[in-house]
Amino acid sequence: MAAMAAPPAARDVLFPLYAFNVEVSRAPWVTQEPMIAEMRLQWWRDALDEIARGDTPRRHEVVSPLSAILDDPACAVLDRLVLARRWDIYRDPFEDAAAFDTFLDDTAGGLMWVAARALGAPDAAEQTVRDIGFAHGLVAWFRAIPALEAAGRVPLVDGRPEAVAGLARRALDRLGQARKTQTALPRASRAALLPAWKSAPILRAVAKDPARVSAGAMDLSEAGSRLRLILAAGRGRI
Repeated sequence: MAAMAAPPAARDVLFPLYAFNVEVSRAPWVTQEPMIAEMRLQWWRDALDEIARGDTPRRHEVVSPLSAILDDPACAVLDRLVLARRWDIYRDPFEDAAAFDTFLDDTAGGLMWVAARALGAPDAAEQTVRDIGFAHGLVAWFRAIPALEAAGRVPLVDGRPEAVAGLARRALDRLGQARKTQTALPRASRAALLPAWKSAPILRAVAKDPARVSAGAMDLSEAGSRLRLILAAGRGRI
């Protein structure tokens, strides 16, 4: 929905990146064999390496369009995204809060930064974009927690309600700071921020009632969600 709300020219960048993210994030879950999952992730690392070196990349419905929009620095960021997804293969919990933050920064934050940079965001805007990506990533993670727990994973370092609420407030702080500076980004690059169009109200709801996470009751109404996306796309800010 966020990609379709972006200008048509931006979609040529966003769709390959989002398709890449889908393929990488699902790779650890399509098999119960850790070695096979590792090989699937390595396949994507090898594809990124080919693009970074300027070699003719392997023919693939996602890799081919991706090669047209990535440069060496972007490939390095996405390589960290692939490496972060190794967490999904195993049942070990995050080592500590810093490891969890790094996971969100390397996945959601990294993806959003690569998208914004490919759409013209300057290097000086990286922290702004990553802060928005962190908030968006945390919302997605909160949404996934019931399924992760059902799969035997330990998705949070501290799952107590007060800790979940604190995590939501911390993401809100990062998001609030980023929203103050997002308009300094070139208008075209702000299309990369659209996936976070409903992060703020959801994080506020979780901060107020952290039980929403375990209950899987976080989303806005469909009408409210669509309206927020339309407004965000029209104003060029989330």
